[in-house]
Amino acid sequence: MKSFVDRAKSFLKSEDGPTATEYAVMLALIIVVCIGAITALGGKVSTTFSNVEAGLPDGT
Repeated sequence: MKSFVDRAKSFLKSEDGPTATEYAVMLALIIVVCIGAITALGGKVSTTFSNVEAGLPDGT
């Protein structure tokens, strides 16, 4: 049991744990921003393609 407590203390004191957590939080924020940008631009892109399609002559 003492070994487990010593390992836990060592893990909490090491710099690797917080660094990995910081990277995970940054990655999550980047993903949220990307999803928001894609959602915001998705409607505009769809409208643009619809306008282009409507402007094309019929292929018949």
